[in-house]
Amino acid sequence: QVQLAESGGRLVQAGDSLRLSCTGPERTFSLGSMAWFRQAPGEEREFVASIPGNGEATYYTDSVKGRFTISRDSAKNTAFLQMNSLKPEDTAVYYCATSPVIYYSIQLASQEQSYDYWGQGTQVTVSS
Repeated sequence: QVQLAESGGRLVQAGDSLRLSCTGPERTFSLGSMAWFRQAPGEEREFVASIPGNGEATYYTDSVKGRFTISRDSAKNTAFLQMNSLKPEDTAVYYCATSPVIYYSIQLASQEQSYDYWGQGTQVTVSS
């Protein structure tokens, strides 16, 4: 069931930056964890980054460490994914997801089944 809405995806060139946003009703943005996932054409959806409601920790998949930054403004029920130094392999549909549970380990934060609410996704295309 779609509850969240992503925005900000578009066509960019390699090396460019983009900031994705995710927003939803207050009940979908508790103090639990929030995450970004992505799905490239012909691939399974994969974890990108996660952050708990208090922002005390952030978790990233190795391929985006140092380039992507996840953040959130819980008071405004909004989360962000700042993506710098984009590469063609970052091309994918990006999804945000939230959970009422706080995950303090990447093992749990990186699993799709850990999240209850999802958006429909926003397309990011990086040309070489």
